[in-house]
Amino acid sequence: MTDLVADLDRHLAGAAARFGTPAYVYATDEIEARLAHLRAHLGRWFAVSFAVKSNPNPALLGWMRDRLDCLDISSGGELALAREAGWDAAKISFTGPAKRETELRAAIGGGLGELVVESLREARLADAVAAELGRVQPVLIRLAPARVPKGFGDQMAGRPSPFGVDVEDAAEILPQIAALPNLRIIGLHIYSGTQCLKPQAICENWRIFMQVFSDTCAALDLHPEKLIFGAGLGIPYHPGDNALDLAEIAAGIGPELDAFAARFPATRLVLELGRYLVGPAGWFVARVVSVKQSRGTRIAICDGGLNANLAASGNFGMVLRRNYVMHRIGGDEGGARPAEKQDISGPLCTSIDKLGGGVLLPRLDEGDLIAIHACGAYGPTASPLHFISHPMPAEVLVTGGQMRDVTRIRDG
Repeated sequence: MTDLVADLDRHLAGAAARFGTPAYVYATDEIEARLAHLRAHLGRWFAVSFAVKSNPNPALLGWMRDRLDCLDISSGGELALAREAGWDAAKISFTGPAKRETELRAAIGGGLGELVVESLREARLADAVAAELGRVQPVLIRLAPARVPKGFGDQMAGRPSPFGVDVEDAAEILPQIAALPNLRIIGLHIYSGTQCLKPQAICENWRIFMQVFSDTCAALDLHPEKLIFGAGLGIPYHPGDNALDLAEIAAGIGPELDAFAARFPATRLVLELGRYLVGPAGWFVARVVSVKQSRGTRIAICDGGLNANLAASGNFGMVLRRNYVMHRIGGDEGGARPAEKQDISGPLCTSIDKLGGGVLLPRLDEGDLIAIHACGAYGPTASPLHFISHPMPAEVLVTGGQMRDVTRIRDG
């Protein structure tokens, strides 16, 4: 076991001992390193916005406050969490295809930085709310390109989609939005695909963005203050996945970004991302409650399953279930526990509550701890926590080796 793995396991085992299992452990040192790496390669062109939906833990949002440029929220609830964490409303944008009047009223009345308008209906509602509040609300118009390159785990454009204004309809819809007196268009927004591990596909997608932005600004005679690039940057979840090479992206698209930035010298380009920053900085820790042999297969049954971690169970948009990277905390104990294939299940009364199938790990016994990697994004708030009423997972924040309980959702 390497020193780095041993240090990680000490923190994970310590978190489990102090705060119980199942638990999410988030390492801010890792987030800081990822942010520095991102800025080293792409900071020449982009400011960084964090998509709160990927991890809305209030303590984490508070830690980010002085480290990131802005936040993107997708509900009134996320707006409240961001404000409670100390974020200035002027640094927050608000996306989402079904914003309600109450949410718009709270956001516009609270001094929201930018409302990301996704339809003409929403623009008209926002205009009416802003008029009633005596405000002129800055807005970004979200556009849905006609095409998304292959290589993205989820596509939000290039086909029928609830997100944004289809580029085919922009010539008709955007002038009507521009005519609304209590909205001021300050820029454009595109987020058309996510979870991509192919640098060439990222570059091709951003080329599409730049063309759409250029054409739309010319058609509207718009001199944008801000243009949002939905990053699409993926992270490795499964054995055999390779981490995204930011240097290759920068080399492949850099000259074009330079030319684009020169055409929009007064415009702030913003990279919006979520899982890329926080995903690899989180681990899901569960304890083995029971071990059984069933028809030739060893099954380790844990105290947390899909109820606490839907994504790792393969039920969060995964078409074909694949194991996440995981390890036994404590390793193979110097060879005393030889590796063998085992199934990893959760505590629920359903056959889909499976965290791993045929996972090669040191032999697991009752009381052992397992750690599932890349769980810093889409964890507790993306899981059916109340299904079968098991205890809520703990959330632990580790900074510089010091850990504290930051659990947001508690029992009762």
